[in-house]
Amino acid sequence: MAFLLLGCAGTPVPREHGALLSAAESEATWLGQWVQMSASAHPGKSGFALLSSGQDAFSLRLLLSEQADRRLDIQTYLLGDGLTTRMLLHRLLAAADRGVEVRLLIDDMGAVGQGPELAALDTHPNIQVRVYNALSVGRGTLAGRVLASVPQAARQHRRMHNKLWIADGALAIVGGRNLGDEYYSASEPRNFTDLDLMTLGPVVEPLTRSFHLYWNHGLAQPIGRYHHADEEAWRGLRSSLAEWFEANADSPYFADLRQRYADVEQGPLVGRLHWGEGIALWDPPGKPAWPGRPPLDRTMAGELLEHAGEPSERLAIVSAYFVPGAHGTRLLRQLAEAGVEVEVFTNSLEATDVPLVHGAYQTRRRALLDSGVALYEMRAESESDEDKGFSVGSSASSLHIKALAIDDDRVFVGSPNADPRSVWWNTEVGVLAASPGLAAELHELTEVGESPELSYRVERSVSGQLYWQTVQQGEPVRLVREPGSIWRRLGALLGRIAWLEPLL
Repeated sequence: MAFLLLGCAGTPVPREHGALLSAAESEATWLGQWVQMSASAHPGKSGFALLSSGQDAFSLRLLLSEQADRRLDIQTYLLGDGLTTRMLLHRLLAAADRGVEVRLLIDDMGAVGQGPELAALDTHPNIQVRVYNALSVGRGTLAGRVLASVPQAARQHRRMHNKLWIADGALAIVGGRNLGDEYYSASEPRNFTDLDLMTLGPVVEPLTRSFHLYWNHGLAQPIGRYHHADEEAWRGLRSSLAEWFEANADSPYFADLRQRYADVEQGPLVGRLHWGEGIALWDPPGKPAWPGRPPLDRTMAGELLEHAGEPSERLAIVSAYFVPGAHGTRLLRQLAEAGVEVEVFTNSLEATDVPLVHGAYQTRRRALLDSGVALYEMRAESESDEDKGFSVGSSASSLHIKALAIDDDRVFVGSPNADPRSVWWNTEVGVLAASPGLAAELHELTEVGESPELSYRVERSVSGQLYWQTVQQGEPVRLVREPGSIWRRLGALLGRIAWLEPLL
């Protein structure tokens, strides 16, 4: 513990200030020219496309890695080890070999255990890797990292939760997906049902600017300051990844990807583009180092409330973790009682990967139902194997989407959940789009997810008892006991401790 309190200094490594690509540099790339051609009939507008399929979201990232000419900027909370991550690293090295500048920014907690590989990647002349809100000790395991965080708990419980992928300053992907198999329908037995928003046009420039603010901030430090690698270590990493890919090229997931490319009847990876106005929103990069809880107007959540406006007809909240708290519950009740159709779609107890958070939501359910708010909770296992456009990846799934649909013309997709942690403690990024077509597509997607084959509708009987309406083996079923194991119930019980709620 004395060693952890003392800490140790990182290795001296140069830290260069990154600069934005100019508009001319971006427009000269292949992707920049494609964007100009696509947007020519929509002057001044941004283009948007929802990415609900995990396989398609992964394939698009591969394609962007292959098509980029100048730069790839990637910001993520988590970097897992698996089929998809190794394949992406393999393609990023190939892009760097042909002269593309690759910059990878990872939250330090999400990089635990990956230090040697990331340091090797960083030795490539065209690749830079930085970690955010880093500690120099306890980096080998999650347990060690958490223990090392204790002396700085006030800052270290705050994370960079942003997820952003930008190619040549021309096209960006923002949403809920980190880098890991479970986000791209490649994990067994459980995957995340997630959502990204592909954007092009004017909204990409501020998203690129947000990346640079984080990249150049003092909390973003080169991985080489914490993990040493030989100057040519990237060559060994490239060789090992190439050998691994050759050995795994015929894996079922990669075979499915090749079939997806070949099956033109499934349509393109990116569906029809919707056009409209877009506002890029992000938290200040220094937020993790601020003392205490920040004022709402200095957070991305405060900006979102200001720009989105109050719904007049309909509000749909899709959030993996839903902790409205007393204030949020009161606002949602007021909207519902004023005649706004309010619906919340989140994880059920049996599906969530954090039962503690579900417990804080449980304490607010009755009040929300009493005011007319509709509650849907995603099941752990789907009743239907049909592809309805709501990607579950496998029979076992957990919701990871973070999105809002406001009336019939506004959509928000990004990295924040509807919980205090996203508002006050973590940093987040997202896009608010004004597009009736995009809103209609998100509403349709949400309705599919809320279907009884995939989810429970939480209701309250005349006597006040909660029940979960669903379909089992093709027949309507009413469950009077909340689905979930005893261990999940115990975890949720802890989450109902009132003083924990502001931290969840």
